[in-house]
Amino acid sequence: QVQLVESGGGLVPPGGSLRLSCRASGIIFSVRTTRWYRQAPGQQREFVAFTSSGGSTSYAEPVKGRFTISRDNAQNTVYLEMNSLKPEDTAVYYCTAAASWGQGTQVTVSS
Repeated sequence: QVQLVESGGGLVPPGGSLRLSCRASGIIFSVRTTRWYRQAPGQQREFVAFTSSGGSTSYAEPVKGRFTISRDNAQNTVYLEMNSLKPEDTAVYYCTAAASWGQGTQVTVSS
């Protein structure tokens, strides 16, 4: 059974930083493409970033240059480092791999 658990969300002021974590059980992240998505209130879920099993990465335009996706294979965890946060980054952030989704972690950017 695949289980993904996100953590690291919170309330930060504009310009702040957060690091989200997505820890997996039941799958091995190192051989999986893993993606982060986010969903703001009243909006559709949107792609944020992905990392492939080969280590390539891709980002949505709104977060390029500010967010970094990485993985720690020993911890079976994928991270999303978020810098220079903006109010429009406020959303619930989800990770997904192997057709499974985590429960999400809330990120709120507000002064």
